[in-house]
Amino acid sequence: MRFVDTNVLLYAASTATDEREKARRARDVLDSEDLGLSVQVLQEFYVQATRATRPARLSHGQAAGLVEAFLRFPVQPMTVDVMRAAYETANRFSVSYWDAAVIEAARALGCATLLSEDLGHGIDYGGVRVENPFRTDPA
Repeated sequence: MRFVDTNVLLYAASTATDEREKARRARDVLDSEDLGLSVQVLQEFYVQATRATRPARLSHGQAAGLVEAFLRFPVQPMTVDVMRAAYETANRFSVSYWDAAVIEAARALGCATLLSEDLGHGIDYGGVRVENPFRTDPA
């Protein structure tokens, strides 16, 4: 199973002309069945998608409807164990707590791959490897 970060969900919902290719790729990713998410990722999606300063922002109903649709995937709740592991991962790998919480939610769901544009492509965070689904170069 692969874990999906917030940016993939945001691109999938994007109607921006300059994000057309990333939107297509994100929608292709979400057509898969082997995906997992976390409550944190869903919360971040809702907040960012409805942000007043976002071009073509979504309404509450649109964003909430998409969150409900995303619940077709397994969702990792934020637990005390995930939170504690995120503290350690943030410290060990010098990443933000929020990125570490995504990494640890992926680990808790049993995902070895984290699909994200925000963390370095190919970096392995103790068994959770980042893959950027928007990369166009073969490296």
